[in-house]
Amino acid sequence: MTTPADLAARIPDGSHVALAPDYSGCSLVTSRELIRKGAKNLHLTGLPQLGLQADLLIGAGCVASIETAAISLGDLGIAPAFERARRSGTVRIVESTCPAVHAGLTAAEKGVSHLPLAGVIGSDLVSLRPDWRIAEDPFTAGQTLLVPAIRPDILLCHAALGDSRGNLWIGVRRELMLAAHAARRTLATVEEIADRDLLADDVWAAGTIPALYIDRIALAPNGAAPVGLRGRYPADRSILQAYAEAARTPAGFSRFLDDWLADA
Repeated sequence: MTTPADLAARIPDGSHVALAPDYSGCSLVTSRELIRKGAKNLHLTGLPQLGLQADLLIGAGCVASIETAAISLGDLGIAPAFERARRSGTVRIVESTCPAVHAGLTAAEKGVSHLPLAGVIGSDLVSLRPDWRIAEDPFTAGQTLLVPAIRPDILLCHAALGDSRGNLWIGVRRELMLAAHAARRTLATVEEIADRDLLADDVWAAGTIPALYIDRIALAPNGAAPVGLRGRYPADRSILQAYAEAARTPAGFSRFLDDWLADA
């Protein structure tokens, strides 16, 4: 049986990894294994945001760069490890915004080099992205922004259900469907594996990523803890609060990380 450690072993140093936001399906159990194996130089893309999962990887020294619309602990404030990395310049930040991330992933999904995007021209963000292009729209003669395709090496996520045929049910989390189409490989952990074909039932099929797009699925109950998983279990507020307080200092982060790595 595939395990989270097996999934982590399939993510080489230097990989471009797409990660779900805290509310969408984070495989914290695999991130723990990435930290344990000493992963290095990862490039993270948020779908379209990042949270605790990314902050842990950044604080543990696993990350070289991130592209995201935002990174935070939600109502608990800034992501402290990221903030230290930003101030020290130890992590390269590729500024983006929600529609631009989705546009880049959609371009990769469709197999094209870029996608036009409205609504961003005129913002300071454009000046921070030399890889974006402003061009004339051939249909309106106005300006349009061309966003290059975002094709991650790996989508890493956690979901409620997989099946024995390798299909992955993600329910309403359509950003995971988009990212799985865009990424070269998808690695997922799940709460349970059903001995049936999820694609055979239209009720389940609508929220299922076919096995064609899934490289490996590992069984990992509570694999999204402590951020929680929609319809299964809530976020553990006490752990998140403890992290937000401890990680304000490098020493506090290290103590939290040691305890978290040992707690499995």
